[in-house]
Amino acid sequence: MPSNTPTTSTADVNKYIAPWWHTLLVLLPLCIGSVASAHQHTLEHVNLPGISARLSSYFTVMVEEWLSVLFIWLALKRRGLPISSLISGRWKNPIALLRDLGLAIGFLIVVLPLMAVMGTLLGTDPNQISFVPKTAFEAIVWLGVAATAGFCEELIFRGYLTHQFTGWTNSQILAILIQGVAFGLAHGYQSRSMIAIMVYGWLIGLLAFWRKSLRPGMFSHALQDGLAGTLAFLLKK
Repeated sequence: MPSNTPTTSTADVNKYIAPWWHTLLVLLPLCIGSVASAHQHTLEHVNLPGISARLSSYFTVMVEEWLSVLFIWLALKRRGLPISSLISGRWKNPIALLRDLGLAIGFLIVVLPLMAVMGTLLGTDPNQISFVPKTAFEAIVWLGVAATAGFCEELIFRGYLTHQFTGWTNSQILAILIQGVAFGLAHGYQSRSMIAIMVYGWLIGLLAFWRKSLRPGMFSHALQDGLAGTLAFLLKK
């Protein structure tokens, strides 16, 4: 006797990592942070006692991004998948690593001037960093923020969200467009520069699509943020 119980095929399940409510859960810390940063006109921050507002913002950003990654990891674990399944790509030898690093640097060479032009047209600076490190310790912690942004944001937007949106829309290009919009909206403190951040999200999404890996984008993202903060710190001294 045939069962009337609805079933989901393996192919449908493999289209996405988790249900829609899980995606909202992943985005929740980032949405709260973006709204807070727009209100505070700088990186979002909880006023942690005993430390500067700058360090408070660094730790706040790292906690919220790793929290989103934790939700993704739990969903992957439930399905028996490792985090590397989203990152993709393998370094079989040092040459493969250097190739991805070269792609990351090449991407920056192309994208940074484009961001500068867009900033001029928008009357803002999308590469501007709020709360530039003022002490050596803050500069060191900033490198942790840059590494966190490189890994977490690429995993969230170019990995998890692109995978989810591809499953729901049956179009990887449409998924790249949507994740880019979400990426821009996650940077509330950037104000009008969120438009440029969206474009950056689309471009780095295309890099991941072409390379079939998040590794070059992770390198590029971390390098951009790390160098911007370090140079700003050195020039302020």
